[in-house]
Amino acid sequence: MDRTFFVISALSGALAVALGAFAAHGLRGRLTPQSLATFETGVRYLMYHALALIGVAWAVTRWPTTNLPAIGGWLMVTGMVFFSGSLILFAFTGVSWLGAIAPIGGMAFILGWLCLAVAAWRG
Repeated sequence: MDRTFFVISALSGALAVALGAFAAHGLRGRLTPQSLATFETGVRYLMYHALALIGVAWAVTRWPTTNLPAIGGWLMVTGMVFFSGSLILFAFTGVSWLGAIAPIGGMAFILGWLCLAVAAWRG
């Protein structure tokens, strides 16, 4: 499981860098400032949680008697898809219902972090 989270982390980090470069070099002038800010927020949270998944990979091996780190990791992956993905797509398309998906991803992020906190507390 630790390898799975590390691979997802690395691929997500690479995607975040690529999307950030695309924003910096290919989107200025093509998106409104507000849409560009939305896009950048999605990419920023993607990178934050790509890095967090490295910690999840470690936590899975540190506390092998509980599933909480793995559950937290999958919740973070869910947040990456729903929060970051919906914001990035919303910035491009302007489809309003995509904005309604972001809070689901945000809640998944919060629950993922809480799972890690409980795993560490119980240690």
